[in-house]
Amino acid sequence: MPIASSTATSGRLLSLLSLLQVRRDWPGALLAGRLGVSERTVRRDVDRLRELGYPVQAVKGPEGGYRLEAGGRMPPLLFDEEQAVALAVALRIAVGTGAGIEEAAARALATVRQVMPARLRQRVDQLEITAAGRETQVGTDVLLSLSSAIRAAEEVRFDYDSPSRPADAEPRPPRRVQPHHLVVRSGRWYLVGWDADRADWRTYRVDRLRLRVPNGPRFSPREVPGGDVATFLAARFKGSGTADAWPCRGEVVLALPVTAVAPFAGDGVAEEAASGKTRLLTGSWSWAALAAGLLRFECDVDVVGPPELRTAFAELAGRATRAAMRTG
Repeated sequence: MPIASSTATSGRLLSLLSLLQVRRDWPGALLAGRLGVSERTVRRDVDRLRELGYPVQAVKGPEGGYRLEAGGRMPPLLFDEEQAVALAVALRIAVGTGAGIEEAAARALATVRQVMPARLRQRVDQLEITAAGRETQVGTDVLLSLSSAIRAAEEVRFDYDSPSRPADAEPRPPRRVQPHHLVVRSGRWYLVGWDADRADWRTYRVDRLRLRVPNGPRFSPREVPGGDVATFLAARFKGSGTADAWPCRGEVVLALPVTAVAPFAGDGVAEEAASGKTRLLTGSWSWAALAAGLLRFECDVDVVGPPELRTAFAELAGRATRAAMRTG
């Protein structure tokens, strides 16, 4: 009997804690109704949570009630089964973010996994995540400083190491940027912000910037072009203005079956054409890059359009001929 009573109390405490986390203020009578107990039992359970370190405050008013506040120390955490699995999955993903928290995330994952029931541990272990490529490491302090500046709408100043800039070049004044978003993409962290000196939006790799202190003045946040930072960043990587689409798009017929083209078409559209050929609609950031990319298929190419793609092939052929004729 004591074991059953203890189990019921623990389960009720977990339910009470979950309810306190999803709503700011809870009247005592409403909590009692949700838990199926008396208000006196709710008061006792609240006292138990306080003993465990949870800062549950009493709320004054006609109905009275309770509120879960932020505390001065980390209390023991209680999760239901779905929350525990979600936490373990998030920690496993965090190991490959390049945010400088890999070791801490791995230790936290080991701690959570150790106390999981066997059935939940098996669900988590079935998730296999492999990071493709090498993640670029970024200091956690840099990410936190940038996040703080974004939240406070404060201009940041930093030196930026551009790979195309010679090492012996004259030093430049620090960049002045209004930070708006931190985005992780393909294992790299990027800062999206408004460059005050260039009066334009810019994207910076966080691992290449060195922050200056203190921050600059506060600013009024503006909206990222298009309203969606993920779309904006994807567009920038494609050389487009605001739309997530290649600025140069063309259509060709390749002398290869569609089975040989489709795996390498990327975000292009490959369709079967007559006589074992493939019609491919694809794009790139420039006409020259599009023509060069199509030549990787090592087959005859018939240009359907537009004329700019045909011109790019002609110019590329001329450059290739001149390169082949050069010696030494």
